[in-house]
Amino acid sequence: MDIVLNFADHYIFTPYVYPARWEETDPLRQYLSLLVIVMAGGYLLYLSTASLGYLFLFDKRLLQHPQMLKDQVKLEIQYACWSVPYMSLPTCVMFLLEVRGYSKLYDNIDDTSLGYLSLARDAILFLFFTDMLIYWIHRGLHHRLLYKTLHKPHHKWKVPTPFASHAFHPLDGFAQSFPYHLYPFLFPLHKGLYLGLFLFVNVWTVSIHDGDFRVPDTLKPIVNGSAHHTDHHLFFDYNYGQFFTLWDRIGGSFRAPSAWEGKAPIDDINRMGVKAKQG
Repeated sequence: MDIVLNFADHYIFTPYVYPARWEETDPLRQYLSLLVIVMAGGYLLYLSTASLGYLFLFDKRLLQHPQMLKDQVKLEIQYACWSVPYMSLPTCVMFLLEVRGYSKLYDNIDDTSLGYLSLARDAILFLFFTDMLIYWIHRGLHHRLLYKTLHKPHHKWKVPTPFASHAFHPLDGFAQSFPYHLYPFLFPLHKGLYLGLFLFVNVWTVSIHDGDFRVPDTLKPIVNGSAHHTDHHLFFDYNYGQFFTLWDRIGGSFRAPSAWEGKAPIDDINRMGVKAKQG
């Protein structure tokens, strides 16, 4: 995150926002700057990717599904936009620790043993590590002591749209994003790759709520996609994973998507004879 912070300091914060006497390395200034960056970036990333998913992938006929709430898209956007600032507060603590050198993030690829191959290796390790922790965190959020307060708001959307992707209780959202922030404190990771992966996981979160179930046949047993996550919203106790089906299979919570059996929400719509609508 120091790449983004340094850019923002150079072009915006130092010349136009903060007084000259306030050092760029001051922890409070860094935290406040990160807060602005993360909130602005969070809104931009969420609204842009969810809007693209909604416009080009989401089947608008689903808006007429019996389990779709009245004004659901509006409610999803409102809840997500309310949550973003609160999720940003603890997130920026993690980013501040990174910026101040407490993580294992590094700049120079030449210092690694495998060179550019390290990027591919670390990206794979990052995805499998975070998928493992998110599985158990997500499953824990379904415990009766936590569910009603923290995770139930996200399950309000039985048939989610892409805008439901970030419509979490703030503590729920941060808890499920925590593995992404934890990884670079435990394992070396290139700073540029970390930014790229952070963008990817946000886009992925939107994609598993877009109702587009197309996955290559060879990847269907492996990838936890939109079809799997739709069933999680519908049936509650299944498919907790984020990227892969591995931990659901190990934990006994895997469910073959109902979409593969012609029982997805869009199949309900087809049986109702609802025609496609634009907008």
